[in-house]
Amino acid sequence: MSKLSITGLLILLSFLSYAQELLHEKKTFTRQDTLRGSITPEREWWDLTYYHLDIKVEPDKKFISGKNTIQYKVLKENAVMQIDLQPPMTLLKAIQNGKELAIKHDGNAHFISLREVQNIGDIHSIEVYYEGHPREAIRAPWDGGISWKKDKNGNHFIASSCQGLGASVWWPCKDHMYDEVDSMQISVNVPYKLTNVSNGRLRLVERIGDTKTFHWVVKNPINNYGVNINIGDYVNFSEVYDGMAGNLDMNYYVLSYNLEKAKEQFKQAPMMMEAFEHWFGQYPFYADSFKLVEVPYLGMEHQSSVTYGNKYMNGYLGSDLSDTGWGLKFDFILVHESGHEWFANNITNKDVADMWIHESFTAYSENLYLDYHFGKEASAEYVIGTRKLITNNVPIIGTYNVNKSSEGTDMYYKGANMLHTLRQLIEDDNKWREMLIGLNRKFYHQTVTTTQIENFISKQFAKDLTEFFNQYLRTTKIPTLEYKINTKTLKYRYTNIVHGFDMPIQVKINDAEEWLFPSSEWKTLKTDTKIKNFEVDEDFYIYSKQL
Repeated sequence: MSKLSITGLLILLSFLSYAQELLHEKKTFTRQDTLRGSITPEREWWDLTYYHLDIKVEPDKKFISGKNTIQYKVLKENAVMQIDLQPPMTLLKAIQNGKELAIKHDGNAHFISLREVQNIGDIHSIEVYYEGHPREAIRAPWDGGISWKKDKNGNHFIASSCQGLGASVWWPCKDHMYDEVDSMQISVNVPYKLTNVSNGRLRLVERIGDTKTFHWVVKNPINNYGVNINIGDYVNFSEVYDGMAGNLDMNYYVLSYNLEKAKEQFKQAPMMMEAFEHWFGQYPFYADSFKLVEVPYLGMEHQSSVTYGNKYMNGYLGSDLSDTGWGLKFDFILVHESGHEWFANNITNKDVADMWIHESFTAYSENLYLDYHFGKEASAEYVIGTRKLITNNVPIIGTYNVNKSSEGTDMYYKGANMLHTLRQLIEDDNKWREMLIGLNRKFYHQTVTTTQIENFISKQFAKDLTEFFNQYLRTTKIPTLEYKINTKTLKYRYTNIVHGFDMPIQVKINDAEEWLFPSSEWKTLKTDTKIKNFEVDEDFYIYSKQL
């Protein structure tokens, strides 16, 4: 591996710091972890159908108050409902059919006792009222909460970001990934000189005294952490993209003094859409439009309201994560966070332990953007260049049922290199593309598990990929090809592998391409001429060692 540049090292340290803060490793888990991360009996009996989040944001006080109307369908008989809201926010009361209900508070979980019989198949709603000073994000988006900032003109500049922590850090909800609400309305009251931008489409703006309420409507299923508020001195420009499903409204909300920079930088947005519709299929949220919204932090994949804070520069804040030069050919945040519209927002993990489904595919989307616009060689160089960011300190899959994703950044760049390796095994980019499109069709607007993803890919390619995924997802072992050369004889085998791992690889012997089929046992290849040089194709994420 090449040595890290100073810039690359700083980026790596930034990523590692992020991982430690957001996804810090826990040796033991508590009751609160289980309540947060598992499908409890008080969750599983009802299915979310609709939210109306109706709130007032008071920037000077850093205070949020309001209610969430939660509509649901009864799946099983039960009379206790779990709603999540994290301190210091306070759940004030819950009302159903005009009657106030008893609430048992247990840390972040609040158990509401329903008075009426909940018959299977019935549709009911409940209103939960709340208020408080939500957790302030100190270094968003990595620690999460609400960013209460001001722009350079002294105007309030406010945004939510809550991946990892969960949406219940600022609003009451069923805060588990497995159950996405089918649709919702987001009504946000702010001082009249400010604008709130949320998910979906703007239905109505109401002037109420010295305030305005912005009503946004989301027609597609949405995960909780994807819901956002963004409040500032915004100006708007837009365009209509001729996409796979017809006309797609693409709206951009930026601070007034950044308008001209944004008009230039966001020319990459339709380029992104063209590349990703090619590789992944149609944008999943035509009914809700696509938006880029400037925020006072780096950015986040909020559904149909992608937030942006990359300072109108290419790369990651102007740096190339791969140290190849290709990372400066695109705006990292614009491309990466938009890629999550397919992997995170369309296909969503049921348990955050499977967050690799979001991050590995989206990290690889950066390569596919390069592939589409700059060619396959550029794409390969970029993903191989990011290997320096891989630490192999913990497996990519986290701990189930306790809201625990994998620690560190390997779900990004180890995951991307795993997918790049798999692409080589397929040897057919049309089939590779069909698989990615197929995933987004098969699991359209669904929550999924790792097993479902593995099984789909294996079936798509008619290959048993069990050991492949076990190797790269569930261990920190990187396959090592050991080999010996004796004149016209090559002996080789794999070490540092799981049982049964036998992935074929491409190599060059005397500049001629060959496929090898290593396993844990020594194998022999005889050649007609003396073996003068031997190299493993870099597109395969393995190590090699000559003995």
